[in-house]
Amino acid sequence: MIETILSALGRPFLGLFRQIEQFGRFLLFQWHVWLRLPLFYRRSTLLLQQIETVGFGTLGVVTLTALFTGMVEAIQLYNGFHEFGMDTFIGYTIFVSITKELGPVFASLMLISRSISAMAAELGTMRVTEQIDAIDILGVDSKTYLLVPRIVATTFSLPLLVLWFDFIAIGSAYVVSSYVLGINPIAYQDTIMRLGEFSDIGSGIIKAAIFGFIVSSIGSYVGYHTSGGARGVGQATIMAVVYSAVAIFVANYFLSALFLYIGW
Repeated sequence: MIETILSALGRPFLGLFRQIEQFGRFLLFQWHVWLRLPLFYRRSTLLLQQIETVGFGTLGVVTLTALFTGMVEAIQLYNGFHEFGMDTFIGYTIFVSITKELGPVFASLMLISRSISAMAAELGTMRVTEQIDAIDILGVDSKTYLLVPRIVATTFSLPLLVLWFDFIAIGSAYVVSSYVLGINPIAYQDTIMRLGEFSDIGSGIIKAAIFGFIVSSIGSYVGYHTSGGARGVGQATIMAVVYSAVAIFVANYFLSALFLYIGW
């Protein structure tokens, strides 16, 4: 009975220690990747292939998400602003919310669901079928060959996807606000021109680059260390999506707080 009680009390602590150990392995993995990042130019062909897969492969779903995000936000903000006679400020509010928050976060989530999950599944399959071991045996650094192009491509592609998201979302919000809700289009544009700043767009781009590195690192780490056959590949894909999505929201809070502190 005593052993059962002690076992029940100790099990949560063992789980916590395992999570700490896993996080330590992830940091060590990041250190090894950082040392290899300057060598990305050696795999330029693989880098371009990954940019096509990650960037252009996610463009369609990002476009649809941005289109309806802008339309919905215009309708929802109209319901609140119209009661106070502040319809013209809808444009600036949409501009700031999309460029600083919704654009980076939503584009990252779409990239996670479309590309990071596939990245983890692909690397996981290569691990359980011993293809990664074969690459190492041939004398090729598997981290430089497999991981660096994926991480660099995602870090480069996500800011461009966010810019496209911002353009589509703000444009769709403008169309709905002006031609469906009846807001004066000149006044709508004027508030954006007077109050909007390039730092609003810049903060979103910086977030996107950091988010791209984070999610690609998580997807690469989970896929690279997959074990357990087909079931392990499925679990790795789930873990990559969940961990990446949670990491985006956590990082978004701290980056938003940092930008607020420095006046962005």
